[in-house]
Formats: sequence, structure tokens, C-alpha cells
Amino acid sequence: MFLLALVYLTFLAFLAYQGAGMMTMLIFAGGFMLLQYFYSDRLVLMTTGAKIVSESEEPELHQMITRLCAIADLPKPRVAVVDSPMPNAFATGRNPNNAVVAVTTGIRRQLNRSELEAVLAHELSHVKNRDVMVMTIASFLSTVAFFFVRYALIFGGGGSGRREGGGGIIIAWLASIIVWIVSSLLIRALSRYREFAADRGSAVITGQPSNLASALMKISGVMTRIPDDDLRKVEGMNAFFIIPAISKSSIMNLFSTHPSVEKRIAALEKIEQEMETL
Repeated sequence: MFLLALVYLTFLAFLAYQGAGMMTMLIFAGGFMLLQYFYSDRLVLMTTGAKIVSESEEPELHQMITRLCAIADLPKPRVAVVDSPMPNAFATGRNPNNAVVAVTTGIRRQLNRSELEAVLAHELSHVKNRDVMVMTIASFLSTVAFFFVRYALIFGGGGSGRREGGGGIIIAWLASIIVWIVSSLLIRALSRYREFAADRGSAVITGQPSNLASALMKISGVMTRIPDDDLRKVEGMNAFFIIPAISKSSIMNLFSTHPSVEKRIAALEKIEQEMETL
């Protein structure tokens, strides 16, 4: 993902060096973000191999989601199943009317009904909180930020002309990388906050925070036994999963989109104590 971002930044820096205007650059970035926003659900389903299932195919799963949606006051999303031994679940879609909630076959084997309902409630909370929209907007603002940094360095004097030599574009390229890294860290911090919020949403919807805590412990316990090669295959989808599929040797642990399981369980225990005192 880091190398892909460098390629993206290099391309934008090349456009700037060739004299592309700020508006052209913003249209390019904006178009890219709009495609991500409107087609993210299709891309995620295609990437994970998720299959949309009907109520006749998965009556129990549909029944659970229907009940949880009634409690959460949400329209029922499409339901998908991923044929994978990895225990996980995710939600995608730009708004509650275009949402998809998916579970793997592995998570259904690992969790009991109450734990699975807690995980589904977590994913529905993402839908209710419009987290796909929030993260897309955050990513766009990050892109705009390094555009301004680049132009401030390449074009002096209010954009009157390009700086002579190749030094300007090199400095702008390096500055853009720094801005991208800082903004990416902030976006991941926002993502971790959204995970805490979805955990709280699950606790409120089900009324049983301990069920989600139990599910998280089971999922994380199984995840540590999955070979690194299998984890790397889906590493790019971590932002969507309830627990990231990060290989144990991956440096991306430093840039996690999720809080640690220990912190999430501690937060759920605190929520349960709050509920008991009401």
C-alpha cells in the first residue's frame, strides 16, 4: 500500500511538473475519490469473493440481521457470505440504503449465535455511522492537503511560474510524501476511533457488551493460528474487517486501522459496568 501511494504521488508530481493546473489536479483526485465512494461496495465484494445470498439461501443469517436492523432503526442491508476459513466480518456501502454486511464461513463456525449477533451489530453500527463516507471524505482532505504543499513549493510568488531546475519538484515530491504519511496516521487514528464507536453501538443494540468481547477474543485467538501467507492475501482489506488480518511480522502493525483487542475489550467492560449502574 505504501509503494502504491508513492506511485500515485509520483504521478501527481509529474503532472505538476508538466504544468498541470491546480484545478486539473483536484478534478483528477476528486474523480478518483468519487469512484472509490460510489463503487467501494462492488470493489470490496469482488476483492473478497463475497457472494450476495438471499433469505432462502441463508434464512438464519437474514433473520438475525432483520431483528438487529429493527432495533437499530436501519433499513436492511444486502447480506453476503465469504467462503473463507478466516473468522471475520465487514460492512461496506456509502450509506444505509446501499449497504452490504458480509460474514465469512469461518466466523460462523467459530462463534455462537449471541456472539455472531454482536459482531453483526458492530458492522451495522458502521453502516449507521456512515463510516465509509466519513473515511472517504477524510482521505480526500488528505489528498487536498498535499496538493497545497506541493504547489506552495513548486510555484513561488502566488503561482506566477515554475521554479527553475528539477530541485523544486524533488522538494515538492518529498514534502508530499511527508504530508501523506502524517495525514495517513491521522486517518488511521480516526479509523481506530470509529472502531471504538462501532463497538459501543454493538453494545447498545444487543444490550450485551460481553458477547462482543467474547467474539473478539475468539476471533483474535484463531487469527494468530492462520499462516502469514493467508493473512497477507487480504491485508489490503483490513480497514473493513472487524479484526485486521495483519501478519505477525508485518510493519503495518504500526499503522493499524483498529485498536488492539485488549483495549477494545477493556472499553466494552467499562460499557458493561455503565449499563449495570443504570
